[in-house]
Amino acid sequence: MVIRRGTRNRREGGGGEPAEVETAGRPLLLVESPTKVRTIRRYLGDRWAVAATMGHVKDLPASKLGVDVDNGFAPQYVAIKDREKVLKAIVKAARGATAVYLAPDPDREGEAIAYHVAQELQGLGIPVHRVLFHEITRQGIEKGLAEPLPIDVRKFESQQARRILDRLVGYQLSPVLWKKVQRGLSAGRVQSVAVRLIVERERAIRAFVPQEYWLVFATLRPEGRTAETPFRAQLTRIDGEAPKIASSETATAVRSDLERAAYRVAKLEQRSRQRRPPPPYITSRLQQDASARFHFSARRTMQAAQRLYEGVEIGNGGPTGLITYMRTDSTRISQTAIASCREFVAERFGKDALPERPNFFASRAGAQDAHEAIRPTDVTLSPEKAARHLPPELAKLYGLIWRRFVACQMRPAVYSIDAVDVEAVPPGGGKTYRLRASASRLVEPGWLGVYGEEAAGDDDKPAEGRAEPAAGAGAPAPKAGGDKDDAEAGAEAARLPELRQDEPLGLVPPGVEGDQKFTQPPARFTEGSLVREMEDLGIGRPSTYASIVSTILQRRYVHKLDQKLAPTDLGEMVNDRLTRHFPRILDPQFTARMEEDLDRVESAQVDWHALLAEFYGPFHGDVERAMKEMADVRSEAKETGEMCERCGSPLVKRWGRAGWFIACKAWPKCTFTKDVPAADGTQAAPLPDVSDQVCPSCGKPMKVRRGRFGAFLSCTGYPACKTARPLPTGVKCPRPGCGGDIVARRMRNGRSYWECSRRVRLRKDAEGKDATATRKTAEAKDAATTKAAEDADPATAKPEGCDFVTWRKPVPQPCPQCGAPYVVEAKVKGATVLACDNKECGWKAAAASGEGEG
Repeated sequence: MVIRRGTRNRREGGGGEPAEVETAGRPLLLVESPTKVRTIRRYLGDRWAVAATMGHVKDLPASKLGVDVDNGFAPQYVAIKDREKVLKAIVKAARGATAVYLAPDPDREGEAIAYHVAQELQGLGIPVHRVLFHEITRQGIEKGLAEPLPIDVRKFESQQARRILDRLVGYQLSPVLWKKVQRGLSAGRVQSVAVRLIVERERAIRAFVPQEYWLVFATLRPEGRTAETPFRAQLTRIDGEAPKIASSETATAVRSDLERAAYRVAKLEQRSRQRRPPPPYITSRLQQDASARFHFSARRTMQAAQRLYEGVEIGNGGPTGLITYMRTDSTRISQTAIASCREFVAERFGKDALPERPNFFASRAGAQDAHEAIRPTDVTLSPEKAARHLPPELAKLYGLIWRRFVACQMRPAVYSIDAVDVEAVPPGGGKTYRLRASASRLVEPGWLGVYGEEAAGDDDKPAEGRAEPAAGAGAPAPKAGGDKDDAEAGAEAARLPELRQDEPLGLVPPGVEGDQKFTQPPARFTEGSLVREMEDLGIGRPSTYASIVSTILQRRYVHKLDQKLAPTDLGEMVNDRLTRHFPRILDPQFTARMEEDLDRVESAQVDWHALLAEFYGPFHGDVERAMKEMADVRSEAKETGEMCERCGSPLVKRWGRAGWFIACKAWPKCTFTKDVPAADGTQAAPLPDVSDQVCPSCGKPMKVRRGRFGAFLSCTGYPACKTARPLPTGVKCPRPGCGGDIVARRMRNGRSYWECSRRVRLRKDAEGKDATATRKTAEAKDAATTKAAEDADPATAKPEGCDFVTWRKPVPQPCPQCGAPYVVEAKVKGATVLACDNKECGWKAAAASGEGEG
């Protein structure tokens, strides 16, 4: 059997040379990854031959459509590149085995892998079984092997229908974009809808007009009782209606009334409130929480979860699977796991922390419920114990999963809530004002005893089975004019004094205060909140969320701004054209219905041939019309109303590989260009024709150009000379004796960083060992110039490498306090400031004013 050394994608393969596995009359167990092989061998020993398929072994061909649309959408599967040896080794190993047990992951993709391997083994005359491992532990493996199953053909057909549908959409939509926009673009059945969600959110933010509103508070104390602690009450009603205070004038009038009003206790309220524990994790919720708390991408979360599932070393003699299968939409927990958890809770937190009966949680409507919720395989392995053996990334994720699981089988947290309604009547009657204050305290921690402060970081939208927070705690700002629920919550106080019904109250400093607010636009999506939105709309499935988000980032339809997702010019432009010409494909409701139909293929409620035929006819017609009717963006030139400052010709807005830009209509006679103005109206300076840099290869001047990754230096001798360099910042490397330029770089996820042009980069070689590779710099290319400089002045000699790199943007101006040659842009409480990079100096200043402080 084949095992590859050094893997890349779990299901898409990697490199490496095959190694044979001898079956020698033993049963052969096939799993997906080498990591699982190592873990399972630990439990099965030499009684079984265990090997990996390295993910999918067959797929549709990459070079053509691979679907016979005129013959019932018959797929034309081929062995994936460099999988021929894998398949041959599988057949060879199976010939000597007593039976073959197929144990790819227990989902649709795993079923497809099992199906394709089983097809290759037909005719060998040996038994072939399907087994499911929901956890990679001794108990989970023995249970799976004891309950062998036939291949689930319906589940395979559901996966196959999805694969064919995605191929039809991708391979027929993408050529439209190649012809009408630019080569190399792609579109997808779900990814394009995800881009649309982000584009529409961004446009809602741009169109948002803030509305002013005011909150009014009064600081009060019982009259005649000066020893009592004052409390702060919020205005919640004016003559029985929610207050609508939308201007400073209205706020001033209300404050004037309240400053003269007589106050009394109108109503006292004492009650308790329970906050139920959250359900155990499903895939989407795990991705959301990991994004919110650790800034993990969806893909990073799933990669870490995969490692925890397949097995890691924890100091007990071999790899151990620490969590159950991580692609699930069910909150169901096995009875055995519930019993173990309750036993652990009683021992660790006492029997008072246990509810009388186990907690159960309803899954979302439409959940497949094929697997348990994500939980630890051994609840007694606490995060503290596991962290001694796990890398930080895995320890964080395991802690999330463990605490969530333990908390779900504990009692609710109980809060005691005291509230008071205060009536205020100005002299002479007129309006009646109602104010409210409340105080809550935790009397029974319940599940918060294990979950701790992390619970406070939950999103404001409750998960399945979750009770909302106590009244007044962390309520969002109301809309203009006040929101009923938020206004009724009142002001939250640490504690309220002892009050009596109808007791008079008096104002104490600071008296009546007005707090001006403005409504806020909808927030940009994070990876986690986008996954939640897709889940709510029924778009995508647990196994696809991470790949969808990764794809739209890699295609550069979307980029990240402060961990938020925003569309690029390319993303908006492609979205507009697809939405106009393919309204069904870009309709979230249509996509959700299609997902439901594909799910029904698995339950034999829908025939996959009929489903594809119903979809393909109208879709193919849309493709043919779009090829004729969609405008070619490269030929569009929109008048801007401006004139070229060089030649006086009109300026037009054009599309290039880097997005929209302003260019002279007289091109190519006039090469003037500039950026499209930013959303705030600011305009970047036009790029110069040439820079002060000289090409180190041919000696010609270098020109500043724009590409899809931003500005860079390119030789004016192009295409004869293809030399290109990052754009220098104007700051020299601070490392002694280096002299390299600090240049801007960008990561694949769009985040910018700055490094020395002579920086030595570390990377992994094929064996996983560290290997260094120094980037070829201009000085290294021009060896003669470098040698002459070294001979003239040894201090200018190029070092073997430099390690300078920073997340903070260098600014070429000296520090006014210590004289350092440059300062950096830094974030302080959300604001951008200039700061000295010398930690011993400490100088900083507002980026705009430049007035600093020590």
